[in-house]
Amino acid sequence: MKVMILAAGLGKRLRPLTLHKPKPLIEVAGKPLIIHHLEQLAAAGFKDVVINHSWHGDQIVKALGNGSHWGLNIVYSEEPEPLETAGGIIQALPLLNEGNCEDNQPFLVVNGDVFTDYPFNQVPDHIDGQAHLIMVDNPAFKEKGDFALQQGQVQEQGESLLTYSGISVLTPDLFANTDAGVQSLAPVLRQAMVSRNVTGEHFRGLWTDVGTIERLNELEQYLAVLAQ
Repeated sequence: MKVMILAAGLGKRLRPLTLHKPKPLIEVAGKPLIIHHLEQLAAAGFKDVVINHSWHGDQIVKALGNGSHWGLNIVYSEEPEPLETAGGIIQALPLLNEGNCEDNQPFLVVNGDVFTDYPFNQVPDHIDGQAHLIMVDNPAFKEKGDFALQQGQVQEQGESLLTYSGISVLTPDLFANTDAGVQSLAPVLRQAMVSRNVTGEHFRGLWTDVGTIERLNELEQYLAVLAQ
């Protein structure tokens, strides 16, 4: 299974740290966020990684190269302007499909700005539907969750809403009716939920969205205590 790391965001809420650096290269525990992902993915046995980039994307390419340092094969999908989540994935589909022996081969998607100890070696190779979402408890910094998880099915409404972690297994078919260009992922997922094509699981381990300086500092403090 191939992996796509979403790394094309502007990181506006992390300014001034991201004025001259892309968000995935912001350091946590002494190394860039995206390198934490690469190390975890390599340890879990993944080999082929697609990374999209836009804002200061040349820095990402220079820092990671072809991925051989981690035993990975990295290729890049450059976006002159950020295409958002679904748009970035759609542009990268030819790279994600290249070399696959099966049609509609699923691929793993990981947001470049999350920090987690999710066990990537447990990612399902095949899914029942068009998408499989890793869900987490709604964090304190969010007013409400994104979707409900009922008996393995992800639904837009429910008694208890969880937050989408930014980690998922998706299929090319999910985007069959979505135009290229600037597109977010949430509307695409909601459309697939109508036909019960989105499954999910509830992950209760370490996860945070490193979206602000405050959250970055909180994560650093938490990891420092954990390392003692």
